[in-house]
Amino acid sequence: MTDTFTAVKPEALPVPEGASAEAIEWIEGLYGDGIIARKSAFSREWTIDMAEDVYKAFHQALRVPRGAVGRGRRRFYVEIHPEQLRGFVELVDHPWVRGVCEAVLGPDYQIVELGFDIPFPGARDQPWHRDFRMPEETKRTGRLTSLAFNLTAVDTVEEMGPFEIAPGTQFDQSDSFDHEMFPPRELYPRYEERAVRKYPKMGDISARSALTIHHGTRNDSSQPRPVLVLGVDAPGAGNAEHHDMAMTRAFRDSLPERVRAHLVCPVVDELTQIEQKHDIEGLMMGDA
Repeated sequence: MTDTFTAVKPEALPVPEGASAEAIEWIEGLYGDGIIARKSAFSREWTIDMAEDVYKAFHQALRVPRGAVGRGRRRFYVEIHPEQLRGFVELVDHPWVRGVCEAVLGPDYQIVELGFDIPFPGARDQPWHRDFRMPEETKRTGRLTSLAFNLTAVDTVEEMGPFEIAPGTQFDQSDSFDHEMFPPRELYPRYEERAVRKYPKMGDISARSALTIHHGTRNDSSQPRPVLVLGVDAPGAGNAEHHDMAMTRAFRDSLPERVRAHLVCPVVDELTQIEQKHDIEGLMMGDA
């Protein structure tokens, strides 16, 4: 087993010319711990609407093959179209979201994914993992080319199985990683000693590198813990190929130009239920 981490961190942080102090702080956080957050970015009322839309979309997804995919025992992931979320524009046009995307991914960032994870009561610990293989550009230069924004639909408490992340591990590389995503159990102590559990409240939002090693923990409560996911790429990152997000012409025409410019999904006459492409098979094998 190889346990040497060889990813190339950037020699200097990629700070855009003229970046504000706040933007520099975001960049330092994402290249340092691999995760940043903004408390109370949205109202509780907005979040309640979001939760309603998530549960509606989940029940619709269950009606078709691969409408929802497993991410472990009693855990599911569903991808949705932007117009299935009433607060989509408020989400992607939020100044913090726009600012982080521009600072880290550049002014031409692309919104490529909208979906949600739901760990239900009885969900078990996931294996430590990253969400996809490290891109070649990150391996070569240390540049981060994508971000995942997460918004909780509930006030998270310990019994619900909070998200757990190992800060500073977004550049870890080893030949021993299964599918370049799953560190072997022999390396778990590295992540356990760094592990930080997150307890976001309704209205909070976080942004992270999906390369930072993380996992969901067991849900011993009587409540599901839905989390909305917004995936954003730098131009050329290629993650849009793994998703089937679309929008109708009427919806596209209703969007502000500053939002429309960042959507690279197809425009269709009628939406159809998405069959999930981004299946992380290893998450079904690691239940403990």
